[in-house]
Amino acid sequence: MAKQIFVSKEGYAKLHSELEYLKTVKRKEVAQAIAKARAYGDLSENSEYDEAKNEQAEVENRIANLEQTIENAVVLDDSDVKTDKVSVGNVVKIYDYEREKESEYRVVGSTESDPFAVPQCVSDDSPIGKALIGARKGDTVNIETPKGIYRCTVVSISK
Repeated sequence: MAKQIFVSKEGYAKLHSELEYLKTVKRKEVAQAIAKARAYGDLSENSEYDEAKNEQAEVENRIANLEQTIENAVVLDDSDVKTDKVSVGNVVKIYDYEREKESEYRVVGSTESDPFAVPQCVSDDSPIGKALIGARKGDTVNIETPKGIYRCTVVSISK
């Protein structure tokens, strides 16, 4: 069985939107680029043709990945997200002993991670997400990162 991928309703809609765009618009654009490049003649030394074929492969690969992601997606409903312990969909405030400050993270599925969002959206597959999943308010967890192990305490869990 394939790994379940947790997504919000908005994230699921974005996946469907991107898939629809790739299938209906981008495929046609790439096909037109290939046809235009073919018209230049000799394909053996035609860089435009090579680029268009590479783009076609990337688009088809992305379509296949999106279809698989959608097939394995578990759409989270806010009513299903509890706040007794950390799970996908929670906003978690932690106290980081190394940096001596509080940080806030939203734990999301891998397709929705965004380090620039506020609060920062961390994947359940990331070191922070893995360490926080299952923790309860007041628990101290160790987050293993490439820079070392960080010790932190869960201050609060919310939706």
